[in-house]
Amino acid sequence: MNGFLNILKPPGMTSAAVVAVVKRLTGEKRVGHAGTLDPEAAGVLPIMIGRAARLFDYLVDKEKAYVAEAAFGYATDTQDATGVVVESGENYPAYEAVCAAAKHLEGDIFQRPSMYSAIKQDGVAMYERARRGETVEVPLRQVHVESITLHRETPNHGVLMTVKCGRGTYIRSICDDLGKLNGCPAHMRFLLRSQSGVFTLDTAMTVEEATAFREEGTLQQHLLPLDWPIQHIRRIDVPPYLQKQVVNGVRLPIEKVYHAKEVAEGGIVRIYLNNEFWGMAERQGDMLVWKCQLPPDTEGGSR
Repeated sequence: MNGFLNILKPPGMTSAAVVAVVKRLTGEKRVGHAGTLDPEAAGVLPIMIGRAARLFDYLVDKEKAYVAEAAFGYATDTQDATGVVVESGENYPAYEAVCAAAKHLEGDIFQRPSMYSAIKQDGVAMYERARRGETVEVPLRQVHVESITLHRETPNHGVLMTVKCGRGTYIRSICDDLGKLNGCPAHMRFLLRSQSGVFTLDTAMTVEEATAFREEGTLQQHLLPLDWPIQHIRRIDVPPYLQKQVVNGVRLPIEKVYHAKEVAEGGIVRIYLNNEFWGMAERQGDMLVWKCQLPPDTEGGSR
């Protein structure tokens, strides 16, 4: 099997556990996820199967969206509801004050995530060091937050919001920062990832649904094609008389390929032959050079 599955990960399950389930269902060893989701969080988790893993660098994962609940009253060492309380207070902010504070967390900002984060230092995840009792100093990191939209207040001093952001952004850190800005400790009580690039809740399936499709023998029919999540990259169609060069992975002269001269130097394109996806190439001078060749399957096209 070659393609993508958009899995709706349930809370309490690790991203690695989802990968293990998909490996078992597909019988494919080459399975990975595109963007870790915390075990306590739910939401879309793009799964790459087979040759799809070779397209990881071309996926749009900068656009992410989360539905989150920030709760005021105490802060934790993990910045979410699973951690140990490290500070408490009852100076609960008004809803309008939280809305105003959220505006200060939009744009390019610096975050200091919890020491119980997946950020690696010297090749070791911070949370592993923290659990061993080591003193962990998490460095500040710059991230981009496109917008924070508050929807309403929730019971027990909470607010529900949608955060649109770039990769590497910690939503629990945003909740913690909302507390600091309002003078009242806060943590993240709930998190749902609703978007990761082109993968959204609309096309997501649960682990149970994937299992049912496997039992019905229809799981492969539900795979998203290799080129489905990379439509943002320009498509180039190679004329049929260059089929031999394509099949053999030979460089393609731009003067013989439709519209290839319009591609800027260093530009990445999707290559198609007879309307079938064959992989990725880069313009280098007067040639299109293969970066990743993915010949279509004999059955099922580029799936």
